[in-house]
Amino acid sequence: MIRKNYHLLLLLGLALLTACNQPRPERSCETYAEADDPNVSDADWSAVKGLNFSFGTTDKRYAKSDIPDVEPSVDWNGSGWRGERVSAQLVLWSDQPVDQVEFEFSPFKSADGSTLDASIGQARFVRYVLTDIFAEGCGHRKPEDFPVSLSADALDHVDCFDMAANTTQPVWLSFDIPSDATPGVYTSTLNLYARNEPARELKISLEVIPQTLPAPKDWAFHLDMWQHPSAIARVHNVEVWSEEHWELMKTPMKMLADAGQKVITTNVNKDPWNNQTYDPYEDMITWTKKTDGTWEYDYTIFDRWVNFMMGLGVDKQINCYSLLPWNHEIHYMDGVSGEMVNVSAKPGTEVFAELWTPFLRSFRDHLEAKGWLAFTNIAMDERSPEEMKEALQLLETVVPEMGVALADNHKSYREYPMLKDICVAYGASFDDKDLKFRKENGLISTYYVCCSDKFPNIFTFSDPSEAVFMGWYAMAAGLDGYLHWSYNSWTENPLTDSRFRTWPAGDTYVIYPDGRSSIRFERIKEGIQDAEKIRILREKFTAASDTEKLRKLEEEIARFNIEEAPEIPCAELVNHGKQVLDELSR
Repeated sequence: MIRKNYHLLLLLGLALLTACNQPRPERSCETYAEADDPNVSDADWSAVKGLNFSFGTTDKRYAKSDIPDVEPSVDWNGSGWRGERVSAQLVLWSDQPVDQVEFEFSPFKSADGSTLDASIGQARFVRYVLTDIFAEGCGHRKPEDFPVSLSADALDHVDCFDMAANTTQPVWLSFDIPSDATPGVYTSTLNLYARNEPARELKISLEVIPQTLPAPKDWAFHLDMWQHPSAIARVHNVEVWSEEHWELMKTPMKMLADAGQKVITTNVNKDPWNNQTYDPYEDMITWTKKTDGTWEYDYTIFDRWVNFMMGLGVDKQINCYSLLPWNHEIHYMDGVSGEMVNVSAKPGTEVFAELWTPFLRSFRDHLEAKGWLAFTNIAMDERSPEEMKEALQLLETVVPEMGVALADNHKSYREYPMLKDICVAYGASFDDKDLKFRKENGLISTYYVCCSDKFPNIFTFSDPSEAVFMGWYAMAAGLDGYLHWSYNSWTENPLTDSRFRTWPAGDTYVIYPDGRSSIRFERIKEGIQDAEKIRILREKFTAASDTEKLRKLEEEIARFNIEEAPEIPCAELVNHGKQVLDELSR
């Protein structure tokens, strides 16, 4: 009987060994084609023998045609709070084509027997997009007038990838720590597979720190990235506001909600920014002047968009652009001719008050009926103090109940410190007394960067750590959060070319079509998570009267209260701050 069982065990062991050595099923790894590299390196790839791999750093964009400068490492160690997303970057390079590169995580296990599912780990292939340089920042530009290169940014969500010869291929790793995970150190194996290649193993060690981040919906950080629905319709070649359009918007807008977005971007009439983007903003509210001279407003799309975003978890604020469109034009359907009519309605003119007054009253009543009035703002973007004065006078006269939001590059906020939502340009800080007043009255105070800011920024050529800096700066400056003027105002070919006719490359969008994230977007979220950690630790140390830990935390945060690039590399500043946070969190 013992001999028989021995033979059975031997056969079973041989079967398992054979199964482990069997090649993975061949499959197609189709995805989109990148642009050709305009700056092919003169690196000596003959010195590279086959497929190589090593962990790198999330602070670097690895050039496609260069042999990466990395210290050989097959072990990665990281840490995070429960509820946090933690990132890492693996780098592959080869002098030969490598087909069907795939990854698989094993379950994450701790010494005490606790287990986290393998699905908390995700591997995404980093893709390259054409970029340029900052140069003079804002202003019209022709591609041929600026140096062009490939930048590693988009994160492709394909399951496998075919590498070309003499190329580097970064891989972005994400670890979503469950909010109920038992604290401790968890280890996992990341298996690397490729066709006609032996399987490789990399070791993952993830420390779960005994602190918990709330769900993104409950983060206090006020993130305001402007959404652009019509860009999604154009890229996917579907009709704006069709059922296909609504379906295609679910994934990218859920990604935004999961980053803690607080504001729904809406427009109340003609494109508020005078077609400054590749795609005009399509109407959400249709104005009709009836044959008897009275007005009718169709809120169908506006209502559906607001409900759509709220259903995804973005439900704190609605900002409506704009009472002050950049070209002063509004348009409406003329009931007599049946055609759209464009009208110039400059602030302070009779036609300005004549056209906006009935709409504002109707809009107020509609918002009140929907239960949205209390958290809706009429929003203006970088308008002059003179125009702001006229707009606010009309609002105060006609709909004093309406809130107001302003992205301000003129320091107009000093005249109107009571506005519900004010966002100032980076470097144009709030006065201490005004910020104190706003905090005491529960008003939103944030900042933004734009095409004029070389540092910090999230262009496709920017240092990735600058995206993390954004969250730290908000906390250091005593602000509630951060605004970025566009989440997805895509260029003509956003997957391959991030350059635009007016601003440095990448300024118009931070995610890619089909729900593809980016290095920039992942690191923005990382900075927001750090800001939430700071808020939580501040509260805990204050409640516990732990003055020593509070002092150490505040000293570290103060290093980020700067209005120009730091003397040390930004990545060094950020990583030191993160190290202090970890130490104080344990």
